[in-house]
Amino acid sequence: MERKGIILAGGKGTRLYPLTKVISKQLLHVYDKPMIYYPLSLLMLANIREILIISTPHDLPKYQELLGNGSQIGLNLSYKIQEAPRGLPEAFILAQDFLKGSPSALILGDNIFFGFGLQTLLANASQNQKGMGVFTYAVRDPREYGVIEVDPQGKVLSIEEKPQHPKSNLALTGLYFCDGQASTFSNNLKPSARGELEIIDLMREYHIQDQLKMYSFGRGSAWLDTGNPDSLLDASNFIATIERRQGFKVACLEEIAFDKKWIDEAALKKSIEYQGNSSYGKYLCSLLGK
Repeated sequence: MERKGIILAGGKGTRLYPLTKVISKQLLHVYDKPMIYYPLSLLMLANIREILIISTPHDLPKYQELLGNGSQIGLNLSYKIQEAPRGLPEAFILAQDFLKGSPSALILGDNIFFGFGLQTLLANASQNQKGMGVFTYAVRDPREYGVIEVDPQGKVLSIEEKPQHPKSNLALTGLYFCDGQASTFSNNLKPSARGELEIIDLMREYHIQDQLKMYSFGRGSAWLDTGNPDSLLDASNFIATIERRQGFKVACLEEIAFDKKWIDEAALKKSIEYQGNSSYGKYLCSLLGK
């Protein structure tokens, strides 16, 4: 079965107040495009074309206005309301009818990934349709993250949430590839002391069955969080530097779709007309000369 994508773009973004008082965090800009473009582009790079976007009743219409049904970028987009944040695994519960037992890729709407070999890593993970694949990133201080310990062969030994004495420096990122059992397992989870379903508990369900696999973003890759004003600014500056120095855009949805032949030249020209005289529109125009 084809893998389907889920973008979790809910939450209140209180660490970014007053910026997010009236608008979803994932609709804020990261340099020259909305934040949600970045996780959406990652799913596209993984060759996922059927995607569910989950957000609040207040914000979901804005995502629909921004992205529509996705046909302009070769996608099939659906939308689902999350009344209140109740933990990451709730995404698999809300997406149960959408997934219909298909393997899935869940990504948080505020996560940005960049680096050489990204498509290859995603392709390798997507080919494994059994179990759960989690993605890690080496950090200097892992005490603020979920942490995975692995043996020299990459087998997962332990999973800990914000440990005071971490057994490794491999932090969990907001990207998870799961098989068709994810919704069933999530339905059986019990809320934690803070009243939410925990992604760590879902991982443990797979770990018990020896079906938890780790993929790691290596040196030279970037995983950018955008949870507070400083990290949001850092992400914008990082993207700006890459685009100015190298001359291509990061997370250009139309470019990915055009390169993959999901849209033709006529569809690209429609996007160019829609984007107008913006720098983004001018960049799309340059793609016709490739």
